Amino acid sequence: MKPTLVILAAGMGSRYGGLKQIDKVGSGGEAIIDFTMYDAIKTGFKKIVLIIRKEHEELFEENLIKHVRPFVEVEYAYQDLNDIPEGLSVPEGREKPWGTTHALLACRNIVKEDPFVICNADDFYGRNAFEKVMAFFNESTDDKEYCMCGYRLYNTLSDNGTVTRGFCENKDGYLSNIKEVMQIKKDGDKAAYMEDGQWISCDPNVTVSMNFWGFKPSIFASLNELFIKEFPEGVKNNPLKYEALLPNDVGTLVKSGQCKVKVLTSKDNWFGVTYKEDKPIVVAKIAAYKEKGIYPSKLWEKE
Repeated sequence: MKPTLVILAAGMGSRYGGLKQIDKVGSGGEAIIDFTMYDAIKTGFKKIVLIIRKEHEELFEENLIKHVRPFVEVEYAYQDLNDIPEGLSVPEGREKPWGTTHALLACRNIVKEDPFVICNADDFYGRNAFEKVMAFFNESTDDKEYCMCGYRLYNTLSDNGTVTRGFCENKDGYLSNIKEVMQIKKDGDKAAYMEDGQWISCDPNVTVSMNFWGFKPSIFASLNELFIKEFPEGVKNNPLKYEALLPNDVGTLVKSGQCKVKVLTSKDNWFGVTYKEDKPIVVAKIAAYKEKGIYPSKLWEKE
């Protein structure tokens, strides 16, 4: 088994105000994605696939990947707006790609044999999440059994604006339902989200998906079939903003019995940079990890 790390890095960072995937947060010039790759390598992952926009390849290579190549195999996959079901066309004025499911499908011809983790480029997950998923890969023998690593909702909220999270329900340790909820904010020591123009209170302790999934290559056929099926109606209803979202689509596959997803939880704290104002908090947390010796002062120096 040669597990692969797949990273969703094709977003434009509109709320952040720039390409946050390469924004430096570590004292050694590291971005959050550096720590994700470092943790994966330390846990035994053998290959990294970055899903990016083709026009950003030089930026990623120069700022991130050239430092990583001495340690692990790295390959790019490109999320392309024109990669859509045959016979259909991109609506006039559409600029945004088709969501996280579409992004994952960009590497369907690259990741063919081994299990893989897919996660976001701008989220810090901690090494324990990789350890939990690696243990799952070593134990699971069912080709249609996947996993996810979840986090407590309140610990994933920003002080600087609303966020989108996948609310999870599980039964006997397996995912039974997941719903992508948008516009979630802190509400004192609780949480609330906007729906139909009203703020609705929600459980701050609910387990949420932060797009940290452990999949096997069998997921590609299932997601591709679902994407082809739902794309025409989605584009018809919302031509400029329709997206196929990975949490929602995994939930659909679970409900239809096409797969099962074991729910894992990490002992580490998640943090990330949704907004520019989140960055100082992330910088401080990364510095604290280095001071404790969890990470070296410079990640990609030869030991």
